[in-house]
Amino acid sequence: MSIGYTQRLIQENLAADESKLGVALGRICIKNELSVVAIASHFGVTRQTIYNWFKGTEMRPSMRPRVLSFINSYE
Repeated sequence: MSIGYTQRLIQENLAADESKLGVALGRICIKNELSVVAIASHFGVTRQTIYNWFKGTEMRPSMRPRVLSFINSYE
């Protein structure tokens, strides 16, 4: 099933700073076809916030442990 990530979002994610947690999250979600709706719901944020994270926008420090735990569950 295709989640429908646009080529533009994929390219922006690939071009973003890979040291940022949101970019790493984006790469996992794109690779594993995890929907933005599901991820946003999981973290209690908006879809736009998830898209911003995927592109390299910093997240609130309080979100970092949860996101890191999620990322580690896919490695």
